[in-house]
Amino acid sequence: MKAIFPCVILIFLALAAAPGVARADETDAQVAAHRTVLDLAGAFTNDGFKLRDSDFTGTLKPGEAAVVQVNLYAGNQYWFSVATADPATMVSINLYDETGKLLKADPFTNLNRAASGFSPDSSGPYYVRVVNIGTSPATFCLIYSYK
Repeated sequence: MKAIFPCVILIFLALAAAPGVARADETDAQVAAHRTVLDLAGAFTNDGFKLRDSDFTGTLKPGEAAVVQVNLYAGNQYWFSVATADPATMVSINLYDETGKLLKADPFTNLNRAASGFSPDSSGPYYVRVVNIGTSPATFCLIYSYK
């Protein structure tokens, strides 16, 4: 993984509170990013996707990436959504298989929000890579939905 993701921060947070509920340890920037990503993911729930109860948050410097490992199941469809707290800071999102191969996915990008849709052919571990492509540090929130 080091050769594939040279400037990676691994984030494996499984937060207990339900989405949309502010937790005592959240910063204002995390709450703003969470609110923005829930707004984006709402479009997918309108299409029958179920929102996962956990989210992944962090702060990225310009050009820095965060990688989250997820276990996906063949036959399901997934949408991974990410947003930053700062409307001027753009992010990108890519999906990789367990060998580090970039996967073809349905992309969506709009200012400080991005999403990627994917249907795996086989069950197993996959990696979601979020990159700050802006010029200033940004707090982000990543969530995903499935059906």
